[in-house]
Amino acid sequence: MHVNYIQSLQKQMAYYKSIGDKAMLQVSDKQLFWQPNPESNSIAMIVQHLSGNMLSRWTNFLTTDGEKENRNRDTEFEPILNARQDVLDVWEKGWSCFFNALDQLNESNLETIIYIRNEGHTVIEALNRQLAHYPYHIGQMVFLGKMLMDEQWQSLSIPKGDSEVFNAEKFAMEKKQKHFTDE
Repeated sequence: MHVNYIQSLQKQMAYYKSIGDKAMLQVSDKQLFWQPNPESNSIAMIVQHLSGNMLSRWTNFLTTDGEKENRNRDTEFEPILNARQDVLDVWEKGWSCFFNALDQLNESNLETIIYIRNEGHTVIEALNRQLAHYPYHIGQMVFLGKMLMDEQWQSLSIPKGDSEVFNAEKFAMEKKQKHFTDE
């Protein structure tokens, strides 16, 4: 069962990464750094935060606390990056660290206790924590992109008004077990 969980999680997180990739592709360079107000985050800031979290949580995750001493979480919410390529590089660096950590998982270490700020979690619990955290912020990126692009936004899921057609196509297929990202 655990091997299934690892594979499912890898696919799920790759899917959410792709949603973030597609959201960033749709906005202009300037829009990556737009903040609705000083207390809100830009897409670039959200990327900084996600990457900072991933690097902290998943570097040497089986042997060191997930909140690394060199992490400065507060600066993740400051306008540090100012070029699209820098945002994309930071994004990829974080995801690479996370996916490399997933590649280290097997049935024997999923119940291992790891720590985040001295709070013990099984590896599964830590993964589930991130499965909620990362999509939460990617949803914010999508929301910002939709606001900025208005009618030019291209849906990243079932477009508004297309649910009936989408469902008809799905129900016309034979029942089978598969991950929804396998299409």
